[in-house]
Amino acid sequence: MQPTAAYPVRVQARLEPRLSRWLWLVKWLLAIPHYLVLVFLWLAFGVVTLVAFVAILLTARYPRPLFDFNLGVLRWSWRVGYYTYSALGTDRYPPFTLAEVPDYPAGLHIDYPDRLSRGLVLVKWWLLAIPHYLILAFFFGSGLTLAQTRNEDITVNSPGLIGVLVLFAAFTLLVTGRYPGGIYDFVLGMNRWGLRVIAYVALMTDTYPPFRLDQGGTDPASPTPPPPPSGMQAGLAQPSTAPASAPPQGA
Repeated sequence: MQPTAAYPVRVQARLEPRLSRWLWLVKWLLAIPHYLVLVFLWLAFGVVTLVAFVAILLTARYPRPLFDFNLGVLRWSWRVGYYTYSALGTDRYPPFTLAEVPDYPAGLHIDYPDRLSRGLVLVKWWLLAIPHYLILAFFFGSGLTLAQTRNEDITVNSPGLIGVLVLFAAFTLLVTGRYPGGIYDFVLGMNRWGLRVIAYVALMTDTYPPFRLDQGGTDPASPTPPPPPSGMQAGLAQPSTAPASAPPQGA
């Protein structure tokens, strides 16, 4: 098997074994303080990305304080999404912080790039990422304009595959008290795909996001080669003590 290359954007999560049957019904209400803060954080995220764009064009580097801020916004957003309706994977209320919280059930890390391509920043978000946008529209949903009137457009919003599966998992949790493991793994894979693309178009990496659905809460890395069978391993660990064969007569 070919090893799976580790991507510089690593999304980790763990499913809590005992989730409340009913808490998901009111998480939209409990998360309102986070939503209000995230509105301003994402406005700042856009401004910071624009400043980083200019800095990369001039220096081929993403200023570290700007990088850390945008990484913090993505972490915060992922924790809130994991708590609410991007996954419903935890009942632990998200902390109000941009910093990494190692013991929280959802985490995100992006390797800081030493240098970035000046040319790629010009085409990442509007050209190179278009195939990913089409896939993510299916995962996360999109708005479809059905008609235009004099005063407004008539638009229908699709919930996306993540929304449908999380809703199914929520009703299953309500009835059985269990989160279906297969749905959880698939939902985590789609969220991981989306966060990789966001980091790419936000200029935080030059590594093109893979067209790969890495499912489950553990982000894949390059696997180590499997150990040899026990008998072979023992043979390699213990050198032979048998005497060397005597040379043939007359040699």
